Amino acid sequence: MGCSPKAVAVGCLLAVIVVSGIIALILAVVGVKDVYLPPGTKYGMVFDAGSSHTALYIYQWPADKENGTGIVSQAEACTVQGPGISSYADNPTRAGASLRACLDKAMTIIPAEQQRETPTYLGATAGMRLLREQNSTKADLVFAEVSKTIRQYPVDFRGARILTGNEEGSFGWITINYLLETLIKFSFAGKWIRPQSAEVLGALDLGGASTQITFQPSGTIEDNSTEVFFRLYGTNYSVYTHSYLCYGRDQALKMLLAALRKENLTSQQISHPCYPKGYEENITAAALYDSPCVPAPAAHDPSQILTVQGTGAPAECRSAIQKLFNFTACGANRTCGFNGVYQPPEHGQFFAFSGFYYTFHFLNLTNEQPLSVINATIWGFCTKGWKELQASFPQEESHGRLHNYCPSAFYILTLLHEGYKFDEQMWSNIHFRQKAANTDIGWTLGYVLNLTNMIPAETPEQVKGQQRGLWAAAIFFIVLTAAVALVAILIQCLWNPS
Repeated sequence: MGCSPKAVAVGCLLAVIVVSGIIALILAVVGVKDVYLPPGTKYGMVFDAGSSHTALYIYQWPADKENGTGIVSQAEACTVQGPGISSYADNPTRAGASLRACLDKAMTIIPAEQQRETPTYLGATAGMRLLREQNSTKADLVFAEVSKTIRQYPVDFRGARILTGNEEGSFGWITINYLLETLIKFSFAGKWIRPQSAEVLGALDLGGASTQITFQPSGTIEDNSTEVFFRLYGTNYSVYTHSYLCYGRDQALKMLLAALRKENLTSQQISHPCYPKGYEENITAAALYDSPCVPAPAAHDPSQILTVQGTGAPAECRSAIQKLFNFTACGANRTCGFNGVYQPPEHGQFFAFSGFYYTFHFLNLTNEQPLSVINATIWGFCTKGWKELQASFPQEESHGRLHNYCPSAFYILTLLHEGYKFDEQMWSNIHFRQKAANTDIGWTLGYVLNLTNMIPAETPEQVKGQQRGLWAAAIFFIVLTAAVALVAILIQCLWNPS
């Protein structure tokens, strides 16, 4: 007895189903290989709590790493309104509240699903170092309040602490060299490489309460307390760094004013050769002696009102500033900076940022001018009277900074030339900069780069993948198999021989 037409049709369709199914299975298996998806993005946040202001920097980097250190870029910077957190010593809750606006902004930048794994740090520098020396209890209360505020946000808060001066200097050095690609760069071959011919740069930082010099000397570093080691991108670095507490711009100008008053403690008048002629201000003795950098004299009356009068005398100004330094403490047999601190001879190019840049930028002295031009420009500016300066720079006068540019400029010149020993020949190696590669120069990026050595790299997500053509053919035969199977079912169910 022969097969019915229905049985023949169904049998043929089943054969097609089997063959196309086998082909689809083979195509799905052949050419499959492991594929690693691109790494995701990680975020980190650092508060730079300086003596005069606080800023929040948000950084991002791929979730994998390059030779043990993340490839980090700046996603955002937010300046906290108001003074530095050390200024809130008598009202610490305001220190915490001041951070909220920038934290709110950060939450709009970092994806919500990644906020809880975002490492967040607060690093305080010389302002809090001084407050800790003055009153450690008040310093602890300020830290407690800023920590309390940050913990109210969904981030991985790793703590608030005071950086040492050496950390501040050396992390700034890392920032500059990372941004200028002397540590690592992306090659034409599409790989990250360490430039063989690039020389690392030195870093010169001037804050409100301290100043730092950091560089890689050509010889050995004789004083172990000034040597810092780093391992970045698979390479070891040994650098010299030293931080001079009280020699930041604000504290140095306060020391200068106290030294000028010391010449006649009984008088309520202070003649200031660095302030423009015609300028006058009143300050209390309590405000002048409110820092460990400026010890109060005996028989001190904090409520006394002192009248400071500018005389606009550049020669006297420079002489008074030079007296803030001890240039002879080292003796003849040791290379030295100032105040008896060991410093090897400078080597290479230097970036001068923060306070160095802001003051010299105002005076248009950031274009690699020689030392003689720098000196002449500062001298000329310091001879101008107060009314002339007010008329020429009304915006600076409204911010209350204008009278301080002359002493600041002479202070920077003295610090770099006589303190750090940049002579006329070496002066051309100093480059005054605010940013590098569109990123703010400071210690925070170097801090994150160093910390990424401790952040575990994620294992890239592994999936199965194959060539597009094979994948398309497999899909075709799978669809064909399903269609033929459907037709076979319909024939089986609906074909009526009659």
